[in-house]
Amino acid sequence: MALSRDEIYSEVQDVLMEALGVDEDEITPEATLQGDLGAESIDFLDIVFQLEKAFDIKIPKGELIPEDVMNNPDLVDGDKLTAEGLAKLKELMPHADTAEFEKDPQVSKMSDLFTVQMIVNYVEGKLAG
Repeated sequence: MALSRDEIYSEVQDVLMEALGVDEDEITPEATLQGDLGAESIDFLDIVFQLEKAFDIKIPKGELIPEDVMNNPDLVDGDKLTAEGLAKLKELMPHADTAEFEKDPQVSKMSDLFTVQMIVNYVEGKLAG
């Protein structure tokens, strides 16, 4: 039986509470993993591992968090993504809400894309197919 969006959200909350040591009330759909929940780069490995385990899915390296975009000089001009970089980011992260980021696509603001809602969207997509 397929999980409902609420069930996915609840399981993602459990994963984030375990991986980041945060309280349930801190985990809102809009909460950013780094800014609001205090995740560090090492925590992302644990989160990916726990998501794979909790949902019985495989998350290939770079699929949930595509580092290649911000490190590619062809896609970044100074401290901002180029139009090509933004298109590539949207292609690689259809599960992220990029609307606000597109207004000022600074590489330093990319971490704001990684929200609880983005993870829920990603997992929902993986489970669907």
